[in-house]
Amino acid sequence: MTDKRPLLRAIFDAAVAAAHPDKILGAHLPAPPKGRIIILAAGKAAGAMAAAAEAHYLDDLKIEPSRLIGIATTRHGHGVPTRRITVIEAGHPVPDEAGLKGADDSLRLAATAAADDLLLVLISGGGSANWIAPVAGISFLQKQQVTRALLRSGAAIGEINTVRKHLSRIKGGRLARAGQRAEILTLAISDVPHDDPAVIASGPTVPDASTLAEARAIVAKYDLAIDDAVRAALDDDANESVKPGDAAFARARYQMIARPRESLDAAIKVAADAGYEIVDLGADLEGEAREVAAGHAQLALKARADNRKLAILSGGELTVTVTGNGRGGPNQEYALALADLLKDSTGMSALAGDTDGADGGAGSADDPAGAMVDAKTFAAMRAQNLEAAAYLKNNDATAFFTATGDLLHNGPTLTNVNDVRVILVERE
Repeated sequence: MTDKRPLLRAIFDAAVAAAHPDKILGAHLPAPPKGRIIILAAGKAAGAMAAAAEAHYLDDLKIEPSRLIGIATTRHGHGVPTRRITVIEAGHPVPDEAGLKGADDSLRLAATAAADDLLLVLISGGGSANWIAPVAGISFLQKQQVTRALLRSGAAIGEINTVRKHLSRIKGGRLARAGQRAEILTLAISDVPHDDPAVIASGPTVPDASTLAEARAIVAKYDLAIDDAVRAALDDDANESVKPGDAAFARARYQMIARPRESLDAAIKVAADAGYEIVDLGADLEGEAREVAAGHAQLALKARADNRKLAILSGGELTVTVTGNGRGGPNQEYALALADLLKDSTGMSALAGDTDGADGGAGSADDPAGAMVDAKTFAAMRAQNLEAAAYLKNNDATAFFTATGDLLHNGPTLTNVNDVRVILVERE
């Protein structure tokens, strides 16, 4: 079989390119206000979004530089050079002290916004971890512990953010409350299924319909081990998020500028142009990575049996319930499950990758984006006597794909529209 890895990579790259700030942001930026432009950005695309906004206002519109100020808080390794906007690189997925500073500084700057100013909030996936501002009575360490427990529980991103926003001074509409004297425009790159603004970066500038009671229910559902101080905070009505109709949103607007659906469509076009019949499973898939992989493997095996040239594509954000002590992420675990299920097959290849360039891991910029699977993988499994099931049991996909040489190393893409998964099935 012809090596399909270049095509798999081209499909992934097309999805990323469709959501890059350099390509998409400029068309959505408003005219300058009478006063200042205060840019507050958070998430994995924050640095790139800030730089693109600077280029628009300083180079294209040539405004006086002193009128443009701001702070961009992004993941470690995702910063880019800027001129007027301070870039802070912070922890993800587990927050760190830099994120604490980024959130505090952003709240203080928002509070200086006046009626003639524009508070331009640039949001992307990862903002929840990058902006860390614990409510009164919760220490930074306790907030980190809650985040770790949620990430290991298998909770969906919406559930994770429901808890986060009720333990935060910036999430759940609170940034809008801080800057409500100004006009507020939020431009967002979605990284969540169904593109809910209240979920993207935990909705710092939009009303939040979730409640403290729901946050407590999520803690109970996953039997999370949390400190008494965290339980007390979730019982405190003062920590309820900002609700629809609040004065904080009187001058606030929100606009989505990139969605996972659009990136998946770009990926589909590349596969279709290469002559594949398309099965589009949607951009909003959720679920346990290995279970989703099992369903997709069955589709691939059926297509192979029917002698169809087929590309099976999907987006969304899968989860991993961690029971072992290995390393990996949902894309690597999905690929590992595929490797186990397809190892006796021919004519199949697959890629699963996170469009931000890093899949799970320890938060390092050089974490793999995901993994690829094909005949070379199966040959390496046989040659090294690798049992994919054993690695799955230990949640150790990174070690498995290190051994087979199939990790997808990309580095930061400077955007984030969830995951892209593709399985290519060839005819006999």
